[in-house]
Amino acid sequence: MAPPTQFGRDRDYNVDLIPKFAMASGEFVNILYHTDVTRYLEFRQIEGSFVYRDGKISKVPANQQEALMSPLMGLFEKRRAKSFFEFIQNYDFTNPSTQQGVDLNTATMVEVYKKFGLEPGTQDFIGHALALHLDDSYMNQPARDTYERICLYMNSMARYGKSPYIYPLYGLGELPQGFARLSAIYGGTYMLSKPVEEIVYENGKVVGVKSEGEVAKTKAVIGDPSYFPEKVKEVGKVVRIICFLNHPIPNTGDADSVQLVIPQNQVKRKHDIYVAAVSAAHNVCAKDYFVAIVSTIVETDSPEKECEAGLALLGSIQEKFVDIKKIYEPIADGKEDGIFISKSYDSTSHFETTCQDVKSIYKRITGNDLKLEGKVKKMDENAEQ
Repeated sequence: MAPPTQFGRDRDYNVDLIPKFAMASGEFVNILYHTDVTRYLEFRQIEGSFVYRDGKISKVPANQQEALMSPLMGLFEKRRAKSFFEFIQNYDFTNPSTQQGVDLNTATMVEVYKKFGLEPGTQDFIGHALALHLDDSYMNQPARDTYERICLYMNSMARYGKSPYIYPLYGLGELPQGFARLSAIYGGTYMLSKPVEEIVYENGKVVGVKSEGEVAKTKAVIGDPSYFPEKVKEVGKVVRIICFLNHPIPNTGDADSVQLVIPQNQVKRKHDIYVAAVSAAHNVCAKDYFVAIVSTIVETDSPEKECEAGLALLGSIQEKFVDIKKIYEPIADGKEDGIFISKSYDSTSHFETTCQDVKSIYKRITGNDLKLEGKVKKMDENAEQ
């Protein structure tokens, strides 16, 4: 079936099936910089970061000045939020005089919120739109992780202003292309359009991958769950609804791109709803069109209905596509058989959870933590030393 003519040429579209933004000062950008793959990529900033509260969307405040201007809070709550942000910005783990009697290594976020008297709605946007927690389990855990996440958001905001997120021109498909080019420089070999017919084992340990009668010898295999159904377990489902719009998302100041978080408590759910929107400004769709993707973890037998709160914020939708995928995790760590399996992508519209998985796989394979200090040296540079 031919696509509707009003959308223009199909070659103008580069639509991500799993949308992810990069935090400007986050682990993902550190990995790209460290490997030098940034030479093959060009990024553009996401124009706005928003949160849903009490039926409306508002810009996410990321410091005390923005907290004072934010329509998210009343006058007295703004003062309390300002005090909270000042506490976070001034906190020094080595200087007790900055800690106001709170040790973030042991105190929970429940205790920190209580200390500043923050309302549940304010806790929602701090925990879910700033710290980007997936659910409320963080509330009863040591606050240091949340502190570091908020600092990451603030530092990413400070890098470019407007929002903490960046996104590659022409979409995320540029990332594997960039890594493929980089791999070739380092002596990597790519075999394209080759089916994986069999994983070859000897004495329970992987020794190769068979394709079209040939076996590529190896000591380790890294792959996503789809290749190893017997070695993974299902842990849930994610629903993503890809929408084509002919206008910016309403109430975002006509932003050409946005990240919008709907905290779980605001819509009486167990998981947040994420809305990621990009446009022709990012070379991912035709001029005057926008691509918005609403995603969340499935909780009922009506996944599309669960996204209604996000879809309702988009205004008129020209076309939409619903995609429901199972989420898998590996059963074993891979050290015994040499098969190292990644987790399925979650519903978040940023790369921070994915980076944790990448670092976990790296440590399981090498036994060492992934250190991102400086840039990787090329082979010829190493040879000269």
